[in-house]
Amino acid sequence: MKTYVVIGLGRFGTAVAAELCKLGHEVLAIDGDEGRVQAIADHVTHAVTGDARDPAVLRALGVRNYDCAIVAVADDVGNSALITMNLKEIGVKQVIAKAQSHVHQKVLQKIGADRVVFPEHETGVKLAQNLSSSNILNFIELSDDFGIVELAAPKPWQGHSIKDLDVRAKYGVNIIAVRKGGSENDLVVAPGASYVISPGDVVVTLGRNENTSTLHDL
Repeated sequence: MKTYVVIGLGRFGTAVAAELCKLGHEVLAIDGDEGRVQAIADHVTHAVTGDARDPAVLRALGVRNYDCAIVAVADDVGNSALITMNLKEIGVKQVIAKAQSHVHQKVLQKIGADRVVFPEHETGVKLAQNLSSSNILNFIELSDDFGIVELAAPKPWQGHSIKDLDVRAKYGVNIIAVRKGGSENDLVVAPGASYVISPGDVVVTLGRNENTSTLHDL
């Protein structure tokens, strides 16, 4: 079990806090709006009304002892930056912050955020990837340049070994895993060159976004 602090209980923060608690982790939820705090109180370990812009409030709550803090406040760049800076100065091990723009992202990174996320952007990218091709099952953006794509084994790949397919040379991606028959419980991590792709397999590839996009046409 890990310990998390979620600051900002809008839709994103509420969803993250509730899901982390559902997964068995200890979660402290903080927001300045008492109504939002009351709404989530039954779904997290602790829910507190407080101003996270004040370092004294964070210290009083023992935030520095938590494994990770998620700053879900993004509508005000100044508040988001101040809270992130407070958390880093207090000594929180990992701080993840939500951003609303690339400028916002740069500000958060410069003041020490360990990771910056764009929930709406990432959801939009996944939806576009899925809509653009029926064989793309999932897309995970690792950075502006790299991503992971899960795709149903294309017909031209079926019956061929990874060595014969030579996807790295042809498409500029690496096959990092295969879910045999599409099963969540039968995952082959780093399959060898002799692995033969079968109908029903789900292939997990890693590469530059410009290269993974070529997989849509298979």
